[in-house]
Amino acid sequence: MSILVLTSDTLIGTAATGNLEYNGQFFGTDSAGSRAQLQRFVQPTVINTTSGTTALFSSIPSWAKKITVGLSSVTYASTSLITIQVGTSGGLVSSGYTGQVYTQNTSASTFTTAFLLQAANTSAAANSGIATLFEVDPTNNIWVFASTLGSVGSTAASMGGGRVALASALTQLQISTVAGTTFSAGAVNIIYEG
Repeated sequence: MSILVLTSDTLIGTAATGNLEYNGQFFGTDSAGSRAQLQRFVQPTVINTTSGTTALFSSIPSWAKKITVGLSSVTYASTSLITIQVGTSGGLVSSGYTGQVYTQNTSASTFTTAFLLQAANTSAAANSGIATLFEVDPTNNIWVFASTLGSVGSTAASMGGGRVALASALTQLQISTVAGTTFSAGAVNIIYEG
């Protein structure tokens, strides 16, 4: 027998007979009559990109099946390009990425060592947008990627897509640049779902 413990007396609502929603988490009764958590949405603490060369989210649970990355006015004094690398408990993965990104008024760029969010950038441009990662094949840890990014200062928009196959469950994600340039403004955060 499983026990469901609520840490507050605030019940958001009843989803259906025998099911309930609490704090954005959905619980239901499984075939054995036990309460089971069906869907979870978690957002970690925002990381300000006002210094440093990376923004690392290192505690992503293995049950995460979709990750949305938000970038708000991420700025750095370089024409380097923003990247997203994912990783497992063994570390960040720097190979096996396939895909392409296109930036308005420039040529497209392919990528192999990380997901690339833009094909061109202007120094000190403020980059904002969303990237989504979705686990297509949980058995083989295959993730697909899609992104849209707008750059204020370079007046350009970028979009891209790709995939990567991991050796085990995805547990970390890092935002950085190709050249490892120091960030000077902005913020990033993720939300993951199971």
